[in-house]
Amino acid sequence: MATSKITVRADQMGGVPCVRGVRIPVATVIGLLAQGMTHQQILGEYPDLEPEDLLEVLRFAAAADASPAGNP
Repeated sequence: MATSKITVRADQMGGVPCVRGVRIPVATVIGLLAQGMTHQQILGEYPDLEPEDLLEVLRFAAAADASPAGNP
């Protein structure tokens, strides 16, 4: 899945999908949401993130889950 807010670069975090290249892995944000943190709490903990970033993380995760191999 192509997205402008999720980057996958071999030279950054070993190619793990990150938010906008700021070295915050998608999996970290998903984990925080799964633990029950609100969007506002996450934005408070990670000031480099923007509200739209959180929505894009969810879109990315949903697309990865919906793809046949589990990868976008």
